[in-house]
Amino acid sequence: MEEAGGSSPALPDDLITVAASLEIFHAAALVHDDVIDNSDTRRGRPAAHRALEAAHRSRHWVGDAGAFGRSGAILLGDLLVAWSDDLLEEGLAAASPARASAARREYAIMRREVTIGQFLDIAEESAYVTEPDDEHAARALRVASLKSARYSIQQPLAIGAALAGADADQQAALAAFGHPVGMAFQLRDDVLGVFGDESETGKPSGDDLREGKRTVLIAYAREGLGSTARRVMDELIGDPALDAQQIASLQQTIIETGALERVEHLIADYAREGERSLSGARLGNAAVGGLRDLARAATVRTT
Repeated sequence: MEEAGGSSPALPDDLITVAASLEIFHAAALVHDDVIDNSDTRRGRPAAHRALEAAHRSRHWVGDAGAFGRSGAILLGDLLVAWSDDLLEEGLAAASPARASAARREYAIMRREVTIGQFLDIAEESAYVTEPDDEHAARALRVASLKSARYSIQQPLAIGAALAGADADQQAALAAFGHPVGMAFQLRDDVLGVFGDESETGKPSGDDLREGKRTVLIAYAREGLGSTARRVMDELIGDPALDAQQIASLQQTIIETGALERVEHLIADYAREGERSLSGARLGNAAVGGLRDLARAATVRTT
């Protein structure tokens, strides 16, 4: 990876193809995530399984429309993963064998870790009752690291760096940047999942509460409650029938316990950690500028 300044040249088609493979992989993860979470919407439109369910009903097919939608979405996600693999190989065709091999390794790490993280995410929705309350935040951060931070930012950077021939120090600098920024990205997502404006996020406000997400935000809120109030919160979180008043009450509790403020501080801490990792890194000026823009886009957002 050569140090460079000034404007970036036009990207070669093979690099665009690799980037497209990552977009398709992300889409696959979202399709599967919506099935797992039983989400109705994604970016203001019906989630894939809901769209397939509606198509089944509109055609007056026999059988369970909901089961058809879920099954179809699982297969759609699998198909997207296969397409992602195909695009990756197409994009790597022009790379040297050493760089292509390194990029494949980073892609494989991403694919494994997001799957493990997704499993841990659904496990925490049930396992939290058997774990000490003071360990919930650390367990939620582990999920955020594996499920989101690595596949959203850290590993895509590692794949690109591998293709560019980055040395060990440059790869380490990008990992030191990508992981904390990815964590900040997921924590911002957790905040938006509880407090986000539906007109901007495309998902109902408080949807994470209905889905029972055991995020750091919830872990911090529980730490600030007495045993009785904590029990009430646990009974409410994960109830898909939560109404607007109950959502508003949970939101207020999260604010009053200081959980929201603590998560905002944590987001800022992660963002600063990512920023510090760029100091002195042997990366081009344009690259560093782009990474700083990425960090701002990931952490200061409303969608």
